[in-house]
Amino acid sequence: MSNEPDLAAETPAAPTVKNPLLGPANVLAAVGTAWIFVLMLLVVADVVGRNFLDAPITGVAEFAARSVASIVFLQLAAAICSGRMTRSDFLLRMIGRHSPGALKAIEVLNVVVGALLFLALAAIAWPEFTAALQAAEYFGVQGVYTVPTWPFRLLIVVGSVFAALAYLACIPALMRLPNANRHGASA
Repeated sequence: MSNEPDLAAETPAAPTVKNPLLGPANVLAAVGTAWIFVLMLLVVADVVGRNFLDAPITGVAEFAARSVASIVFLQLAAAICSGRMTRSDFLLRMIGRHSPGALKAIEVLNVVVGALLFLALAAIAWPEFTAALQAAEYFGVQGVYTVPTWPFRLLIVVGSVFAALAYLACIPALMRLPNANRHGASA
């Protein structure tokens, strides 16, 4: 017998069906995690080279700075699909105790607004991606170290689209939630 709390049971709207995008979202998250590991090794190698060998690795700071946003956007869809997106549910729990139907409506509204926000972000990031690709934009110092910016911008677009789709894929599971609270009373 375990005395650990069942956190899924306490979540006001834990979907009863897995998100169909969980597999591809986990692949994107795994790429982001591997990227973090490689970046960590690169930073450690740069620190060792800089402090002990007097031979720093050129461009590590710039590459790390550009990588952070890309890694976050790679991992967003997995957080959404698994129900781990950061949120405060104190008010939702109170509403759910009094009106499970209202809670369901709020949860659906939440995923629709989340999807719309990420679609808007993808639409905003798309022109920046295409401009960077057409202009052959890069960061670094020409002749020393340069990396094109378009792959980083593309990952923001792809991550935003996947996040929006992950939110939308939550709707069927939310709609199947019963309109009853924990004590079995109907709304």
